[in-house]
Amino acid sequence: MSKPTEGVVLDLKDVELNEMDPEKQPMATAAAGETNGALKVKVLDDEVETRFTGLSKEELLKVAGTPGWVRTRWALLILFWVGWLGMLVGAVLIIVQAPRCRQLPTQEWWQKGAIYEIGAVEAFQDSNDDGVGDLAGIKQRIDDLGALKVKGLVIGPIHATVADSLKETHLTQIDKAYGTMDNFTQLLETARKKSIMIVLDLTPNYRGGNPWFSNTTVTDRNFQSQVKEALSFWLEKGVAGIRLGGADQLHGLDVLEEWNNVTANYSTEEKSRVLIAVTDISQPVDILTLVNQTSSEFLAGRYLLSDSERPTASELANKIWEYLEAAGQRWTCWSVGGPKVGHMASLVQEDLLRLYNILLFTLPGTPFTNYGDEIGLKDLPGQLPNPIMHWDDTETHGFSSKLPRDHADVNHNISVKVESTDKHSLLSLYKTLSERKGKERSLLHGDFVPLQLTASANVYAYLRVWDQNDRFLVALNLGTEKTTVALRHDQLPDSASLVLSSDPQRQEGSVELHKLELAPSEGVLLKFPYAA
Repeated sequence: MSKPTEGVVLDLKDVELNEMDPEKQPMATAAAGETNGALKVKVLDDEVETRFTGLSKEELLKVAGTPGWVRTRWALLILFWVGWLGMLVGAVLIIVQAPRCRQLPTQEWWQKGAIYEIGAVEAFQDSNDDGVGDLAGIKQRIDDLGALKVKGLVIGPIHATVADSLKETHLTQIDKAYGTMDNFTQLLETARKKSIMIVLDLTPNYRGGNPWFSNTTVTDRNFQSQVKEALSFWLEKGVAGIRLGGADQLHGLDVLEEWNNVTANYSTEEKSRVLIAVTDISQPVDILTLVNQTSSEFLAGRYLLSDSERPTASELANKIWEYLEAAGQRWTCWSVGGPKVGHMASLVQEDLLRLYNILLFTLPGTPFTNYGDEIGLKDLPGQLPNPIMHWDDTETHGFSSKLPRDHADVNHNISVKVESTDKHSLLSLYKTLSERKGKERSLLHGDFVPLQLTASANVYAYLRVWDQNDRFLVALNLGTEKTTVALRHDQLPDSASLVLSSDPQRQEGSVELHKLELAPSEGVLLKFPYAA
């Protein structure tokens, strides 16, 4: 190996220059290849860039006319249209074969949830600490009522009257003990903001023995005109409906139909009005006759109450089916007790109280509940069914700063405040049922399908079904012993999920319908999805 010429030094920087872009190399290195012939650094040529330019227009035109390309083009065109037609036919078949949705029925506000009755305004909430509940007190509690998800309030009667005195009865004046017309107007507006409608009870002789004074009074044309004028007066004030008690005494007269027409004439697309006729008679046969023959579209009564201390499943099933048959296509309503009758907790056995709430909110129609039924308020022994409402656990129960005269307390340890914090309370059950009633189509206007069970089981069960919506199954054990039943129907799946139970010990989750276990006096509401 020959020795490099002296004075020439090879540096890595000199080599790196070969990898640089020629335009970026220093001009001083231009003669790097001439180092007295002793050392030459070879600079690599730039890589040749290859570009695809495709066919020219002339070349494409030449190829497009060849037989092979013409056949390919026709094949692709035919495939496109065959595919398009196939998708069109498929879409048509899907639309034709898909199950049709049932047309939703037109429903008014009173058909979309529960109605809450405050017949004894004096016992609900006192606003001025005089020991008497009033209209301003109801306004103060409107948030509590809104939390119940009810659609309407029945207020009163509140008009000025003296018991059994037609002369001292003024249907368009408010009794001063309950407040003023301004108080009533403010209540209407406050309730409207909560989407709660106000129905006014206008039963004339509500403080006397006969709600219509006498049979002679009812047939008097002058008195009938006074009632008609009072209806118009309050409807113009903005009430959403009128309630009239003692409907059985109006039976056979044309006045109920005439008054119903007055109410209907005040209905608009924005606000529908309703006339609610009520009877306090208790015999099922008499109630069914009235339902069948009355001209009122909305008749309420205590039909669900049983003559026996504890009804059997077959008795309850027959009672409900007979009522639905008598009502025909008319809208139904259900209640257990009410003003002048009493509270649910005093009318049914204590262990059936929750079960009756489930029944009330899941039957087809509108449930009516009395103030305090949501917490299990009981009537006072030997007195009118108007105990003061229990809002909290203070000495006066949040009703007022003073208790009414002759007050006796039989409602220990229950109040809205206490039950609001207990997820297993009657109040929580009420709220859940009321909310479900107002938003589930199957419970709102679904078909009613009774399930046939053995009589020995003492279980009443039925389905509520609407089109392609979730289905609801109700099973009520009216017996005092634990029982297991097999629920079978062509619309039933093998299992369903629990929505709620009257038994706080019931575990959440799925239950098998062919071996459904029910605790004594337990009622359950189950849900399962629609299956085509």
